[in-house]
Amino acid sequence: MTTFPTAAALRTTPEGLRWEPSGRWVRGRKGEVTVVDSRHPVLVWEPGVPVPLYAFPRAEVREDLLRPAKNPATGTHTGSRVFYDLDLGGEPLENAAWTFPAADLADHIAFEWFRRVGRGLDHWYEEEEEIFVHPRDPHKRVDALPSSRHLVVEIHGTVVADTHRPVLLFETGLPTRYYVPPEDVRLDLLEPTDHHTGCPYKGTAAYWSWRGDSDVPPNIVWSYPDPLPAAGAVKGLLAFYDEAVDITVDGERQERPVTHFTPTLAARPPA
Repeated sequence: MTTFPTAAALRTTPEGLRWEPSGRWVRGRKGEVTVVDSRHPVLVWEPGVPVPLYAFPRAEVREDLLRPAKNPATGTHTGSRVFYDLDLGGEPLENAAWTFPAADLADHIAFEWFRRVGRGLDHWYEEEEEIFVHPRDPHKRVDALPSSRHLVVEIHGTVVADTHRPVLLFETGLPTRYYVPPEDVRLDLLEPTDHHTGCPYKGTAAYWSWRGDSDVPPNIVWSYPDPLPAAGAVKGLLAFYDEAVDITVDGERQERPVTHFTPTLAARPPA
């Protein structure tokens, strides 16, 4: 009889790291060079960090491309002391990889992800699907459900969206996000920006800012023009940071949530 892992498979090290084996085939590339090709990765959660990283058995990493770090970032990554520069024949990529300071993970190497921190390996794949920013968390769900609720969005008392056909996106650890058809949004009150973000569950988002003269933070509205399959129902719809706007659902004004986005959405000082 085969026993499948459950939440009990999560292990905790004395350093506060949580980790568990993953059954996914994971590859990491820098440009056209495959640096990691692993069928035995583990997911690692660092203390205070909401998203996981992968670490890989040394045998499944191109260690011939790694050099002891010239300027190790000692103390980062839960006090790690062993760092590596990635050498592909040009300028070495400093501190691209490291080992976690835990006996359980001593034989595993982790890598930075370019789209998360601006350096590291720039293409990652789980099986045959490219993933972005960070690994997907197996303990997290993303559900996009069409609804007939009456949704009204206001910014400083001005109605910018009014719809009876939103799509509600439920994502573990975040407030409900309400996605609105563009026909039900006052697009004349918004202006597109060149800001983009990536999400391993939803894809790449484009943003809009409020045109009005006020203390509304920039990039307060976003949309996924080509979402990943799990969030296909929100394609082309617009969502608002309800941390910074007023949302009423079926006549009930919603409290503004406090999330890890809140500090970056703090109101801008008056000009």
